[in-house]
Amino acid sequence: MSVWDDLVGQEKVSAVLGAAARDADALVTAAAADEPLPETSRMTHAWLFTGPPGAGRDQAARAFAAALQCVSPDRALGGAPGCGFCDGCHTALLGTHADVTAVAAVGAEILVKDMRDTVRKSFTAPANGRWQIILVEDAERLNEKSANAVLKAVEEPAPRTVWLLCAPSIEDVLPTIRSRCRHLNLRTPSVDAVADMLVRRDGVDPRAAADAARATQGHVDRARRLATDPAARERRAAVLKLPLRLDEVGACLRAAQELVDAAAEDAKQLAEEMDGREAEEMKAALGAAQGGRLPRGTAGVMKDLEDMQKRRRTRTQRDSLDVALGDLTTFYRDVLALQLGSRVAIANTDAEDALDRLARAGSPESTLRRIEAIAACRDALDRNVAPLLAVEAMTMALRAG
Repeated sequence: MSVWDDLVGQEKVSAVLGAAARDADALVTAAAADEPLPETSRMTHAWLFTGPPGAGRDQAARAFAAALQCVSPDRALGGAPGCGFCDGCHTALLGTHADVTAVAAVGAEILVKDMRDTVRKSFTAPANGRWQIILVEDAERLNEKSANAVLKAVEEPAPRTVWLLCAPSIEDVLPTIRSRCRHLNLRTPSVDAVADMLVRRDGVDPRAAADAARATQGHVDRARRLATDPAARERRAAVLKLPLRLDEVGACLRAAQELVDAAAEDAKQLAEEMDGREAEEMKAALGAAQGGRLPRGTAGVMKDLEDMQKRRRTRTQRDSLDVALGDLTTFYRDVLALQLGSRVAIANTDAEDALDRLARAGSPESTLRRIEAIAACRDALDRNVAPLLAVEAMTMALRAG
């Protein structure tokens, strides 16, 4: 076992990161022994991970962070860092390592106030680990001010600080930032590779694993959720029935409301699981008295936490909607494949009757217009259009297409 085992279908990326981790280990070891540093190194202070949704950008970055913090004694015997078992690897993968800081958008953007402490920490020496690592999971969501703060830190980093930025594409990151990063592009893993991972790591039945991997077209996280969560399978089944319901205006509006309500329910469930626990932990950290009474001057901290949780609920709702829109896109892609007589494998084999019915009833041109309507809905949500309004416009276009 190693930290690279969960990078599905990313052998080349794993090899590059493994080589960099070995050179990084040599740098730290030489510095600790007051020996001359290696003349050449494949390690650099900033990395940019890109790739389509589900390719495993965040997993690759976190695996690299774990390898950089690896303290396995096998390294002294020539073993590669990234054992997956030592305290450095284990805590980095879990997200509890003191010298690995992860930043993710809890709303539509990563605000500069959310980056200030992180940028400040990036200029400090590692507390316990071998490197100070900053992992930005949604670099494409940095706004102008927060991106400028990151740029200043990447331009003149501390000697033992590493920045790991993740984004869908290189164009999603400021040119001034990406020019200072080593770029690694991940690809969508094959359906077979994802299915094998589900069987091997999650103990999923091989047939169910193959169905989930095919339905999500190689999206690792969604495939795992679909294979292991009955509620996720129920939501997807409801989404795949939607195209046959859009026969009149009222049905379109009802379908839109159902999609938005289902996403809101998902966000509510997550909030119920996390918000209360976070609030209690924050009160304990602030030294709340018995009965929950907060010390004077700490109310602002709790207000900041509530604001963050509100932004996270909005983000979660839109992420849930995006899953449904992704399922709709693959549905109409299958319709288009049937209409064109393509040899592309059908993703939604459990909805073949509906696919055949729509393929016979429409034309490739109308199907393409429907796919474009789904893409337009996604763009509208990214621009903070009200979810119900955006989804209503989409369902009407799906009917009219």
